[in-house]
Amino acid sequence: MSKKKETSSDVEHWLYAYEQMAKIREFEEKVNELYMKALMPGLAHLYSGQEAVAVGVCEALHLDDYITSTHRGHGHCLAKGAAVDRMFAELLGKEAGFCKGKGGSMHIADPDSGNLGANAIVGGSMGIATGAALSAKMRGSGQVAVCFFGDGAVAQGLLYEVMNMAALWKLPVIYVCENNNYSEYTHRSETLAGEIIARAQAFGIHAETVDGQDVQLVQETMQKLVDRARRGEGPAFLECLTYRYYGHHVGDINRTYYRSKEEEHDWRENHDPLKLLAEKLIAQKLTDRAVLDKILADVATEVEAGMQFAINAPFPNPSEVNEDVYV
Repeated sequence: MSKKKETSSDVEHWLYAYEQMAKIREFEEKVNELYMKALMPGLAHLYSGQEAVAVGVCEALHLDDYITSTHRGHGHCLAKGAAVDRMFAELLGKEAGFCKGKGGSMHIADPDSGNLGANAIVGGSMGIATGAALSAKMRGSGQVAVCFFGDGAVAQGLLYEVMNMAALWKLPVIYVCENNNYSEYTHRSETLAGEIIARAQAFGIHAETVDGQDVQLVQETMQKLVDRARRGEGPAFLECLTYRYYGHHVGDINRTYYRSKEEEHDWRENHDPLKLLAEKLIAQKLTDRAVLDKILADVATEVEAGMQFAINAPFPNPSEVNEDVYV
């Protein structure tokens, strides 16, 4: 947080950011629970630990700004405005889901909140975000497009093709790399040479690296990048240093063969985004533990209700299997 004196609206904003991060955390805990109880078809890639990136980035955007997401996209969807109950419904394949249950965990889209969709293809949403930015520029709409992807996706050639185009045409797109150190089961030191942001800088793209566990720093940095994009100054690249608490997916429960328990403990204890924000707000006497505990309790109630709604919701009619699939 900056050293300026905080106003009541600032405090409310950061409490809202805390609530949003808590909602993502609680949502993912329930997703894991649904998987363990065999109530959810397929796999899911949990976002727990990375909440400050999604919330910090999306809080710098307007509702009609675009995002594209990854297979680890629940946090992005929720931070951009997706409703918890419809999110759960989509994961459970229910008709009430955002894609009528046909997208599932890795393909959620919500155009009403500017979410152009998650994508199971590694790096698959990079071209979609860049195309959306081109559309916004051609229409003069003032919209910005944001593409979320992990450090593993930096190896995809599509990133370099679209960054080249974005730089040439000064498109209002921001590439957000969530560097959680692991590409599936391999540490980035074994797969990536050099610095990640150097790849963007090679195209003349403004690039920054931030602590992705600090939601305030993420938002303040992102706001600068969004503002310059709206001014027509072209694309930007934001690398957020973060960490996923769980495995690559919900079935990846034996992680000790590629990362240590000590490493996981350190990130949870010393770099947890919810804990860091709470400690800052309390230390600056902007709130107290009772207020934060009430937020956590309210979030737990909302998420539980959303999950129960989805469990009890009907499945799509089998006769609709070919609807919404073909243009």
